Amino acid sequence: MTTLVVLWYYAARPLKEEIKWSLKRRKTISDSDYRANEQIRAKNVRLIDAEGTNVGVVPIQQALRAAEDAELDLVEVAPNANPPVVRVMDLGKFIYERQKREREARKSQTKIEVKEIRLRPKTTEHHRSFKVRDARRWLQEGKKVKVRIRFRGREIQYPEIALEDMKEIAEELSDVSVIEQAPSRDGRAMLMVLAPAKNPKG
Repeated sequence: MTTLVVLWYYAARPLKEEIKWSLKRRKTISDSDYRANEQIRAKNVRLIDAEGTNVGVVPIQQALRAAEDAELDLVEVAPNANPPVVRVMDLGKFIYERQKREREARKSQTKIEVKEIRLRPKTTEHHRSFKVRDARRWLQEGKKVKVRIRFRGREIQYPEIALEDMKEIAEELSDVSVIEQAPSRDGRAMLMVLAPAKNPKG
């Protein structure tokens, strides 16, 4: 009896490994954005084989056999088509390459940093020159600059003073910047956003 149990254990091991691999493979497929293999629900599909040839409309079982014969996956690449389009491919490799392209695309996207200078209405020319100098440096480094003028007390009743300051700052930095957001009220402040000029003057 013991001998039979041992023989059954060793005979079942390959089957267990195959089931484990199959479950792992199914998990990978279900985590993707594509239905694959037995997950495909359509009775008939338009089949593209592993060589990229359009085989035509066939029953799903025939398409599954084609994928099995090629030792690849059957992937639903156009689920909204009538009938759905499926392709014989290596799904794991396809997902890996797609994720790699997405990572490279994210890396290539330029993230523009935004800096800010804060002033008061009719800040002294000396103090403002330091702020504008910082803004110029940031703009030349490719950063955007928020110019914020805060109002205190009754200053809020004279927004035209802050607006005039904004115009002067924009003019002073016009050789290295463009106005992305025109001066506008923002609570008890006035806000303007400058972006680096594509073709700086000089």
